[in-house]
Amino acid sequence: MASRDHLNVVELFAGVGGFRIGLERASDKFRVVWSNQWEPGRKKQDASEIYAARFGLQGHSNQDIATVATRDIPDHDLLVGGFPCQDYSVARTLNQAAGLTGRKGVLWWEIHRILKEKRNKPGYLLLENVDRLLKSPATQRGRDFAVMLASLADLGYAVEWRVVNAADYGMPQRRRRIFFLGIHRSTPMGNRLYNQANNLERLLATGVFAEAFPAQPQQPRPDLFTIHGDLAEVTERFNTGTAAGSTPFSNAGLMVDRRICTVPVQPLYTGPFTALGAVLQPVADVPEAYFIPPGQESRWQYLKGGKRETRTNKATGFAYQYSEGALSFPDPLDRPARTIITAEGGPTPSRFKHVVRTADGRLRRLTPVELERLNMFADGHTAGVAPGRRAFLMGNALVTGIVEKAAAVLVSRVGAAEG
Repeated sequence: MASRDHLNVVELFAGVGGFRIGLERASDKFRVVWSNQWEPGRKKQDASEIYAARFGLQGHSNQDIATVATRDIPDHDLLVGGFPCQDYSVARTLNQAAGLTGRKGVLWWEIHRILKEKRNKPGYLLLENVDRLLKSPATQRGRDFAVMLASLADLGYAVEWRVVNAADYGMPQRRRRIFFLGIHRSTPMGNRLYNQANNLERLLATGVFAEAFPAQPQQPRPDLFTIHGDLAEVTERFNTGTAAGSTPFSNAGLMVDRRICTVPVQPLYTGPFTALGAVLQPVADVPEAYFIPPGQESRWQYLKGGKRETRTNKATGFAYQYSEGALSFPDPLDRPARTIITAEGGPTPSRFKHVVRTADGRLRRLTPVELERLNMFADGHTAGVAPGRRAFLMGNALVTGIVEKAAAVLVSRVGAAEG
């Protein structure tokens, strides 16, 4: 730890502060010293304004991260962030001077730039993304994740990862995301990982995520392999020629020095569960605008229902068969909620927005406060912006309880390793 009593944290792609909330709930040893939130293409930076209102302007940057010099980011012990999901591939530069260049200038490479340029690299990384990262792109399953793992290995990091569905561990939303923890070899924890790299199976069973999110392996032995080549070669060759749809990465794994140990796991959780009904506000507190007019109910019913019908492309006149399964309508109150999406807000009927039935028989949408509760934010955290934007921000957020659980284990391990 930087001073034996706390961990300095940098939060990238901060949104409205979900990582920070989880860290600070886990331990007062986490101290955010710098944060960055920038939403391209928007004049009004709602998320950044909310972040600053809740946590203060000191150390907060509302600037495109690509324009922030690494020297302007304080040294830190832990880097966290839920970076946007884009193409993570690399290509050789024409003159080979830098070795690599991002094909789209994507944000993963801003994380890589900061880590590469920092003389005092952070000892730990805690990052989040959508779980399809493990199998993207469709034409070369797992390549993007392989590029990321290889790039971190080349910078001296071991990486532990786990796909976590928040509802599997008692939280109120079925939101599945991949979390991965980087541990630099210069730290006491990292030194132990690299010295025990020939025992990856045991490490997978005793890692930070294994303690935070207990799980049962679904096959007798893990899969072991190594990622070879420079990053451009990984982009070009990783997992080529394999069966379509097959990725070598399972939902849990560990990488040390480019050696991979990965195995599919199922959650082992015996604690209480939180259902959608537990987060609902009293009917008297719900504005009338959230109730569905009786004349719209049939439209909602159609959109939520199963379909098998002929549709015609308006541009070409081509007719095709369209089908989709039914969704629960209204949403059951005795189960965790479905995943919040960014289009959750607004009164327009939609297949994917949540709809609940109140005790008096009426149907209604979820309020911004209820959406905050599904991500385990405090009531009113996003207050001050329009309801539709509040819903959008929660659709982009993470379930803070996941970060809290992982961070509590991490800080105990760091303290034990350095004690």
